[in-house]
Amino acid sequence: MTKKLRFKLAIIIIVLILAFISFSAFRIWTFSNKLQLVKTDVAVVLGAAVWGEEPSPVFRERINHAIWLYENDYVDNIIFTGGKAEGDKFAEAEVAREYAMKQNVNADDILLETESSITEENLTYANEIALEENFHTFAIVSDPLHMKRAMLMAKNIGMEAYSSPTQSSAYKTWHSKVPFLLREVFFYIGYIVSSPFR
Repeated sequence: MTKKLRFKLAIIIIVLILAFISFSAFRIWTFSNKLQLVKTDVAVVLGAAVWGEEPSPVFRERINHAIWLYENDYVDNIIFTGGKAEGDKFAEAEVAREYAMKQNVNADDILLETESSITEENLTYANEIALEENFHTFAIVSDPLHMKRAMLMAKNIGMEAYSSPTQSSAYKTWHSKVPFLLREVFFYIGYIVSSPFR
């Protein structure tokens, strides 16, 4: 192979990689506000950071959205997910439950998954709880830019899941959205590339 041909091949590869990255970012962005208001057995709220005994602003909006689904009869039950980070007194799911109960969500309608630390674990462990409870349909709740990856994971786990992104978010400005989008592109592509080896 000549030097000129190797150079052309390298350019083609670089262009293809950039095109794939751009296409992934486009798919994440356009999917972000896909709200499927479908009656499901349970809402699965993906975990996020807690600040002491209070949910972080990001987590709070996810919880608030699940409460809205519950109050408007789109779900009868909520599974809060998220384990305990280093230095935290309570698991993310435990903090979410306390917050939701203060908003008049019936404690009997709340289930907790307290072992997970990443999105795929949130969904996998929540699905295990759901099977025990005979739940079969799911509203997945997270931030809009997180939904594309979360829904792909839910599908691969075998969940009959519907997208339910928060309608308010701590990520409101371009300054906060762009880093989140770049992060999601990285993890989304990483998940796609690694999926055949799982």
